[in-house]
Amino acid sequence: MRHQYHPLGFEGSRIAQGFWRTHEWNMSASERLGFIEACLDFGVTTLDHADIYGDYQCEVLFGEALKLKPALRDKMEIVTKCGILLPSDNRPDIAVHRYDYRAKHILESVDQSLAKLECEYIDTLLLHRPSPLMDADEIAQALDLLFTLGKVKHFGVSNFSAAQFDLLQSRLDAPLVVNQLELSPLALQHFDDGSLDHAQRHVVTPMAWSPLSGGALFSGKDEKTLRVRQVLMAIAESMQISIEQVVVAWLLRHPSGICPVMGSGKIDRLRLVVESHDLVLSDDDWFRVWVASQGHSVP
Repeated sequence: MRHQYHPLGFEGSRIAQGFWRTHEWNMSASERLGFIEACLDFGVTTLDHADIYGDYQCEVLFGEALKLKPALRDKMEIVTKCGILLPSDNRPDIAVHRYDYRAKHILESVDQSLAKLECEYIDTLLLHRPSPLMDADEIAQALDLLFTLGKVKHFGVSNFSAAQFDLLQSRLDAPLVVNQLELSPLALQHFDDGSLDHAQRHVVTPMAWSPLSGGALFSGKDEKTLRVRQVLMAIAESMQISIEQVVVAWLLRHPSGICPVMGSGKIDRLRLVVESHDLVLSDDDWFRVWVASQGHSVP
């Protein structure tokens, strides 16, 4: 099963698998390879990374697995990110948690990611978070060079506002194809701030990070979370599916073409989520979740 969408650049699967918790999975390289193969078998071919995940080690863990079966590379779309600097024992040169979008840093980050991932190219490179010191012209020079060298096929951003997206796009000939945002029943801010309208207008794929709110949907005790959980449980019971499936179906129902990025390393959970692709929530159920999160009815 492979669900292609959006004609400009991003040609990934409708649901993505994130690898930001790989270091917590306690898997051997062969077990990680088995997990990657299961993703591909389920049609989840978009695999999401960032240079900083797992204290700069998650790309390494993925690369170790892929090295065991390099032929799998042609069956996947690898997304990774750069731009955030985190102080770490693995990066003693970094003194302050900050951002860096100088051309030199972008180019070096991509080379490091390629080496760690055991890849010759990245399908889509995202700028991880906007920086107040972003120079769009300098960034564009770096991205153009990476494309010319064949190191990156497509580009996008993460956590960018519509205005920040447009600023960078104004300096690029090729379209930015992704804006990865926090989107979940507990995180509605980008439904309201124009980000998803902007994505539809410019045919940009909104990838949803933390679609299950980092597990808060299952464990949170605040009033809002309890309201939303109660509604999700009721819908899940009526449809005889899991809460995870309801949430993914809720995101997929949006016309902007949201691509949820799942983070669990459990095969069975991923299998359930993939099945959500064929589930359709009624308008009534979709708005029940919306209203529960907002805490009031629509105007």
